[in-house]
Amino acid sequence: MGGGGLSPVGTDHATAAAGMPLLLPRPRSFEAAPGAPRVPDRVPVESLDAGLPAQGYRLEVDGRAVRVVGADDAGLRHGRATLAQLRHRANAPGGRPDGALPACRIVDWPDFAVRGVMLDVSRDRVPTLDTVTALVDRLAGWKVNQLQLYMEHTFAYAGHEEVWRRADPFTADDLHTLDAHCRWRGVELVANQNTLGHFERWLRLDRYRPLAIAPDGFDWVFGIRRPPLTLDPAKPAAFALVADLLTQLVPQLASTTVHVGLDEPWELGADRHREWASWLRALRALPVLAGRELLVWGDVLASHPDLLAELPPGVTVCEWGYEDNHPFEERTARLAAAGVPFWVCPGTSGWTSIAGRVDNMMGNVRAAAAAGAAHGARGLLTTDWGDMGHHQQPPVGDPGYAAAAALGWCVDAHAGLGPDDLATLLDAHCYDDPAGETGRAVVTLGRVCRMVVPRPPNMSALALHLLLPQWTVGKALTAGLTTADLQAVESVLDDTVARLGRARPDRPDGDLVTRELGATVALLRLSCHDAGMRLGGDGALGSLGTEQRRALADELTAYVDVHRGLWLERFRPGGLADSTAWFEHLLACYRDGTTEQAWFGPFG
Repeated sequence: MGGGGLSPVGTDHATAAAGMPLLLPRPRSFEAAPGAPRVPDRVPVESLDAGLPAQGYRLEVDGRAVRVVGADDAGLRHGRATLAQLRHRANAPGGRPDGALPACRIVDWPDFAVRGVMLDVSRDRVPTLDTVTALVDRLAGWKVNQLQLYMEHTFAYAGHEEVWRRADPFTADDLHTLDAHCRWRGVELVANQNTLGHFERWLRLDRYRPLAIAPDGFDWVFGIRRPPLTLDPAKPAAFALVADLLTQLVPQLASTTVHVGLDEPWELGADRHREWASWLRALRALPVLAGRELLVWGDVLASHPDLLAELPPGVTVCEWGYEDNHPFEERTARLAAAGVPFWVCPGTSGWTSIAGRVDNMMGNVRAAAAAGAAHGARGLLTTDWGDMGHHQQPPVGDPGYAAAAALGWCVDAHAGLGPDDLATLLDAHCYDDPAGETGRAVVTLGRVCRMVVPRPPNMSALALHLLLPQWTVGKALTAGLTTADLQAVESVLDDTVARLGRARPDRPDGDLVTRELGATVALLRLSCHDAGMRLGGDGALGSLGTEQRRALADELTAYVDVHRGLWLERFRPGGLADSTAWFEHLLACYRDGTTEQAWFGPFG
């Protein structure tokens, strides 16, 4: 079908119901036939047109044919993905597929060549292969084309068994299987191994501790003393360890891109910052990395922009930040002016939150995408971390994946994307819920953190006192928390339980999703009960009476049983004990009424 006889439909979300089908991501150009007729669905006729932008496609549906024209193989895949969504019951009259499609013409291509998701598999939660492949399938349907599995100690490195033995790590065979599945779905699986900081799982062992900058630990923020985290660039044995890890891991995957991390080297003082660049140059020279693009996190470069001139060729900077006010615009402009290749890396805002921070996430992703598109970023990588035990249930990450898939595809087409739109898209293209309740529940739970006044960065105030029970409720990072706000949160939780009772997610794991959301409600409710009781005293856990603490302990015990059961349905058992250690510590505090000021997890 040519362009004649078609009328354009606006790209703002307020007009979506008037003619734009429910698509994730929305195309940059959609023209519907006058009167929006539906025509018979047919087997698509596919062809290539090198005149389209890279990864672009043209989809034409009329009474004679369905045509998918791609700029390349990726464009054909993206056109098929859009066609599959047009066929979904969410785009059929009354939600009942009728063997017809809307007569339309779509011309589309991405703002970013790379649209990726980075999944943290090193903070206890190592997913099964079935869990990862299901995620890959879902992301591929949203035109996401890269996956990274963030590793610290969760690959079965030969000769280092004592580090990963209890973690149920990925093996070479696992990665080969996953890589093949990703390539089949048009998704690039990228090796991601941190190589300087975040080595706590290694450096806590006697064999590796001498490789640390501070083998005896160091004073961190908030008066917390941490064990050693960072390898010492001045020690040749430290580099030899990293070289060994990369030599074992990198060849397992077909990708020519490798993420070597280098973020948050806490113990590397400002007076030693040039050693960061020297370390990177040494990595660049490793034979196993020859001819490969290296990705590095951008935080050290943001603090020490003089190092930009010292970057070796073949390095791309990943500018990351996870608040909605992160200075993506300023930092990407600086990288562009320096001629440094870069990606933008927002986050799902799920970690240390229980239920997510949806509003912050949307602002964060939007700022990253807008700055990246304006200044020439090649990629947008959405990060889903598991800080402090990876306690958020898997659906908590879904809004972030979907928002990044949308905004990472075309910023302008999603200018009006809001939380309600996101819930609707999730119900259609993530949970397949014709009742329209599951996505609404996920988004609603991800917004309750805004119902309380304290909004500390990189976490929710509703999670803080459960993970660090020694912290006083109502002071410092939780100043302004009130019992009235907590009661309002509980009211929303009651409404969400009712919503989940009406939900009908039609995914194969739909029942599991509902139970995971029920567990999220239960943990939020415990948070409200704990904080409310503490606010009745001086804010400290020790101010609670024996009966109050016993009630909280009973509630937590019931939750932990659920947490363990749900974990084993998607994740390997290896990290479960470390994850539940956070809750077991809280349970001990409830039972004896005392807290340990220095507590920061089972390895703190």
